[in-house]
Amino acid sequence: MTDAPRLKEPVTGRCLCGAVTITVTAMQAEVDICHCAMCQRWGGAFYAGVKGEAAEVTGEEAVTVYRSSPWAERAFCGTCGSNLWYRFLPTGGRSFLAGLFDLPPGFGIEQQIFVDEKPDWYDIAQESPMLTGPEVIAEAMAQGLSFGD
Repeated sequence: MTDAPRLKEPVTGRCLCGAVTITVTAMQAEVDICHCAMCQRWGGAFYAGVKGEAAEVTGEEAVTVYRSSPWAERAFCGTCGSNLWYRFLPTGGRSFLAGLFDLPPGFGIEQQIFVDEKPDWYDIAQESPMLTGPEVIAEAMAQGLSFGD
């Protein structure tokens, strides 16, 4: 995580129907953006995720987890279909869809990744670090991702 400021109070969000709630403590006041093809299919455009030091999920019985790749899983509410989180399996780190939370003003963008897969039909105006897919994979391999060669 970056040295971005963190929210002092826990932030609670929920899926569309309210069956699942997520409370994030010490949330980083930045959003990660992913433009990869999987995130586009998952959410219709880019993925915008938030993370913190810890998270508590209630309503786990409504959560469905899908292993979307050898290195990641994505979760959604089985009742209303709301996307909930992305988990990077080598580290266990999760980020949660920013739209689940009523976030205070002032959030910036930590980084945009898989910018080489971003379609031409949208742009994000805020300046932020940008990484291509190969750059992201190189960082993930440095953190322990293995393709089982």
